Amino acid sequence: MNLLNGASFKRMEGALQASEMRQRVISNNVANGDTPHFKRSEVLFEELLEQSMGNQQLSGKRTDQRHIAIGSASSTLPVPKLITDETTSMNNNENNVDIDREMSLLAKNQLSYNFYVQQINHEVRMMRTAIEGRA
Repeated sequence: MNLLNGASFKRMEGALQASEMRQRVISNNVANGDTPHFKRSEVLFEELLEQSMGNQQLSGKRTDQRHIAIGSASSTLPVPKLITDETTSMNNNENNVDIDREMSLLAKNQLSYNFYVQQINHEVRMMRTAIEGRA
């Protein structure tokens, strides 16, 4: 039985990794706020995850080679995508980093990260409770 290899746990793990990556990218944007010709970057994950979940089909597990396959056997988790905004400019030096926006994105990302960690801890606690057999 694969308790920690379930689809929901994998999605939470992917979201946590995307949040870590987003922290590094936003920190890089803030650090280069005054660098001439620097263009901000951002991480896309939630949108990709939502698209992949919207395209899910019913899938079945084949326990015998004679069974008919239902849907896809594996659901792939999207990889976080790093994109750079080359089209905008905030300052005369063609830098497009808005420090206020980046700091609010940083705070939002911190809240998301804390939520993902709490959810993963909750799932592990629930499994542990089920294994130990106490309430």
